[in-house]
Amino acid sequence: MTPDAALERALSSIDVRPGHAWRQSLAAGGTLSLKRGEAAIVYLREGEITGRTGARSACTVDAASGEAATLDGGRTLLAGDALISLGCHAVAVSSQSGAEVTVVPLEVVPTLDTRALPPLIFVGGFAGAEPAAAGLAAHLGLPKPGTGRQGDETICRLMVTTVLLSALRTWASTQREASWPPLSDDPFLTRVVAAVADDPGHEWTLDQLAALGAMSRSVFAARFREVFGTSPASYVTEVRMRRAKELLDAGTSVSETSRSLGYGSDEGFRRAFRRHTGVAPSAWRTAGRPLTV
Repeated sequence: MTPDAALERALSSIDVRPGHAWRQSLAAGGTLSLKRGEAAIVYLREGEITGRTGARSACTVDAASGEAATLDGGRTLLAGDALISLGCHAVAVSSQSGAEVTVVPLEVVPTLDTRALPPLIFVGGFAGAEPAAAGLAAHLGLPKPGTGRQGDETICRLMVTTVLLSALRTWASTQREASWPPLSDDPFLTRVVAAVADDPGHEWTLDQLAALGAMSRSVFAARFREVFGTSPASYVTEVRMRRAKELLDAGTSVSETSRSLGYGSDEGFRRAFRRHTGVAPSAWRTAGRPLTV
């Protein structure tokens, strides 16, 4: 898989649900804090924020410590930059001269690709690389209940998704030795992943996938989990659900989607889809995505 194809796959698989955004002004010496478990986009509208970070490289590393994660080596973010926290650690940044930020709480649905992201992502030069998305970021926020117009939540969710994906694209483009999106240097695993992507409706078995990877069952299962962070069966399900969302978004019926993805019954597909997304496929097809967090 090429880096461009991996990035396209990763961006298309991310599902984000925003909370109520707010603006916050920091006086000189002021601090912005996010608790552990509070994932968010922080967009710097004016001024600067600064701090330093520990050496954590993934959400699962030392996540229970409760320590505040801080920016790398005293790094400073300026107006037009962004910070993405996945909520793995508490975050505290300060402003030496004052700043104004927009904070958008997030719920990012875990996938293979989001699990491979670092816990804190610093997007320098965001406004220059993605001026339209940065313009959206400066004005984000769901209206308070009882205010606004019909459809505001749906539109705001799409705006947040656009900002997040644009920020991740900007960040990924600056990583000379990026570990995201996760790419396997094993041509046999690459062949397996490509086969599943080409035909997600096939009734893939562990024996078939291991044979494609030219490995024994046990070696293949262990190697696959080591590289992709999940079992082969879970990966196949995730690819199927990603394809199901695409088909339903395009207006394909639930029954036709179920058949195209190899499910023996519509009910089996409905159960799998609900477990993966939290909503029934008919509701997804009607509304696009769930409206509540």
